Amino acid sequence: MRSVYTDLPLAELQSLRSSAVAPADLEDFWRTTIEESRALGSAPVVRRVDSGLTAIDVFDVTFSGFGGQPIRAWLRVPAGVEGPLPTVVQYVGYGGGRGAAADELQLAAAGFAHLHMDTRGQGSGWSAGETPDVAPDTGAQAPGVMTRGIESPQTYYYRRLMTDAVLAVDAAQQLEQVDGDRIAVKGGSQGGALAIAASAFAPAVKAALVRVPFLADFPRAITITDAYPFREITDWLRIHRDRADAALATLAYFDSSSLALHAHVPGDFTVGLMDVITPPSTVYAAYNAWAGEKDITVWSYNGHEGGGLDDLPRELAFLRNHLA
Repeated sequence: MRSVYTDLPLAELQSLRSSAVAPADLEDFWRTTIEESRALGSAPVVRRVDSGLTAIDVFDVTFSGFGGQPIRAWLRVPAGVEGPLPTVVQYVGYGGGRGAAADELQLAAAGFAHLHMDTRGQGSGWSAGETPDVAPDTGAQAPGVMTRGIESPQTYYYRRLMTDAVLAVDAAQQLEQVDGDRIAVKGGSQGGALAIAASAFAPAVKAALVRVPFLADFPRAITITDAYPFREITDWLRIHRDRADAALATLAYFDSSSLALHAHVPGDFTVGLMDVITPPSTVYAAYNAWAGEKDITVWSYNGHEGGGLDDLPRELAFLRNHLA
């Protein structure tokens, strides 16, 4: 039997502000992190693959992410179409990877170049990945990646993954199939958080599709939902009671609601009002903080799936409008 989750009434969500407090050095932290990794990067390596498709060409791309480390991606483009093309860089939800070459074909079928980034250290939950998480000593962690390196912003997992997301946009600009002046980002859940980070720190991003975004308003999220992945944090805090202050101070650098304050491009959000994984109040914490032009689609009777494919017509119209 499905349980029905209730967070806050919609009228309260629409005016809600995040309880997260951004660190004073947030911008400096991210500028330094990204500049250091950019300095270690090299040109993307692109290899055409035989996907069995005739209407879409697929390429295996390896680009430089955090620390210059190799990150995998798929590039899908409509076959026989002269580039460069308007492009969408897409990020994956928690536990997933870039999947198979013939997955996620809608954007290329609609005429866009589509760079689909793999997720370091994940890709064994619901879709396959091939990129390891090369990390320093990150200490004790709860199962999953939410608490990997949580005692310091320097070692926290999402420092590496969010940097990968920003540098995926850099990599897209270097691909011959891509129009570097017409790049949008897209992602759902964890991918939505990465789309927010890329919108904040990758200057080439022109627009963002942010679906039921994760990692927003950590202080509220970890106290109102018992669902994973947020629960990984409370599991860790339950055991490491004396380290809570350090962990919460780390999370402040990666809170989507704080990063959204630095995103000035048009953003199109979705929220499911019965979502236990990214509770609607946390989604609205990010949405209400978004600094650019914005709109949100509310799915009143849906959970973390949001609108699913029913979101696609709106997404394509949004992309064509902002990448024209």
